[in-house]
Amino acid sequence: MMESEEWLRSFADLALRVDRQAGGPNTSGLTLIYRGPDEWREQVNQEAPRPPGRLVGDAERLLDDPPFERSRAAYLSGQVRALRAVARRLDGAAQTLPEYVRECLGIDPEWVPESVFATAHEELDAALPPGPGALADRLAAWRAAHRLDSLDRLPELVGLAVEETRARTARIVPLPDGEVVGCRVVSGVPFHAAGDHEGGLASTIHINRDIPFNLADLLYVVAHEGHPGHIAESLLKETHLADRPEQRVRFLLSPQGVISEGLGLVAEELVFPGDEAQEWLAEHVLPDARGLGDLAAIHRAMNAMWGAWPNASLMAAEGRPQEEIRAYLSRWALLREEELAAAMPLIAVPGGNPYLFAYYHGWRLVRAWLDGPGRRERARRLLTEQLLPADLTA
Repeated sequence: MMESEEWLRSFADLALRVDRQAGGPNTSGLTLIYRGPDEWREQVNQEAPRPPGRLVGDAERLLDDPPFERSRAAYLSGQVRALRAVARRLDGAAQTLPEYVRECLGIDPEWVPESVFATAHEELDAALPPGPGALADRLAAWRAAHRLDSLDRLPELVGLAVEETRARTARIVPLPDGEVVGCRVVSGVPFHAAGDHEGGLASTIHINRDIPFNLADLLYVVAHEGHPGHIAESLLKETHLADRPEQRVRFLLSPQGVISEGLGLVAEELVFPGDEAQEWLAEHVLPDARGLGDLAAIHRAMNAMWGAWPNASLMAAEGRPQEEIRAYLSRWALLREEELAAAMPLIAVPGGNPYLFAYYHGWRLVRAWLDGPGRRERARRLLTEQLLPADLTA
């Protein structure tokens, strides 16, 4: 049996070795977040790449008997199973997308019934301001009505939203003094927004200038990427779990990624219950907020429509024609032509994109779990403990 320090070093090495090979066309990539010792990374980068079959064997040895107490061993085993699944795919193993998702994310990748989207469309229809045209046209008109024409103001507005979301998150769990969250407007990136905790008390929210920014979504985006979403989770877990080196070796394509994306999608309603987000925007950002409709209901419907994305990934993995997939996303996710052009490369990953399952399925798991007794304590646990999707259904 390995000693714990040896096991953790082997785990870090495995993550670095798999990530080194996982950026090609046969996988959607791990998206490794590594803040372990620099010399470990340098040693892996200097060695000859290990054959994927050997990486599978390395993972299986780690899974034999993790030298930790039960809950920590379960968490780490979930991470290692994800690494093993990616190594197997790199090695050419035949595996269906549902099997791959189950191994990587620790969830059952069931087809989301279209009745979920039909209900979301009904709720969106009632929540949007009245107007002409089909539902997709009305949603596009709502976004255009609140579009920020000059992104020069965006860092200031994001800073204002960060201040408010941090204050509300601090009611759930204390935050460290001196934290700095900046905002950068960037180009040529494959995301709308991304929260990057850079270590210590420094973080940045990156916003894609190539995509129009809807001010009605300001709190939705900042809460997801910042507090109580990705930045808060990363900062707090590295603080509360400072004695667990594995927190400095994390990757999105894992059961933890499902928790993170679920928390991100529920973040706004967690700290702005009811219509509080709409009231704050009306007071601080959008003085003429009459055209907002029912903002909370709009965002709930948008979250539910995320379920069309994993369905589309399943269709792509089955070899269905791209035009059929585009029509599906147009109908159920209400994506327009420019949005479809950006979505298809994410969906048409050979073998299917497993990470697309983290959003809707994570949101559904996290939201249902938070609706149980002790909502604030459960939210605190999401931000400070190593939890698996299975822990939220136990």
